[in-house]
Amino acid sequence: MKIEIEVVGKGKTTAEFDDRNPETSQKIYETLPIEGSANLYLEEVYFDIPLEMEYENPSDSAEKGDLSYWPPGNAFCIFYGESQPASDVNHIGKIINNLDLFFNVEDSDKLIIKTLDEGKE
Repeated sequence: MKIEIEVVGKGKTTAEFDDRNPETSQKIYETLPIEGSANLYLEEVYFDIPLEMEYENPSDSAEKGDLSYWPPGNAFCIFYGESQPASDVNHIGKIINNLDLFFNVEDSDKLIIKTLDEGKE
């Protein structure tokens, strides 16, 4: 399940959902497109999404490029640097190109996430 993440006015990147937390990934994918306002935490961009889900296969660590869902804040998270989650997250995918885009994100930048797979609008 491939997706595009746009930081409006700054650029786009491509990512792919994976099977580390398949139920979480599927529910978020079915909700696309999603728009949000960026918040920054160290080298992580996150924003609220309109879904409430519980932990599935939680992890207390992250790697560069991880896409994650943070249940306590109903947030979509993009880990683009060395920082680690404030608390457990459900990893749902990976950025596959242009990860450096997120070093240019500022608080309140608009983000749009949409599917790139055919047959899903």
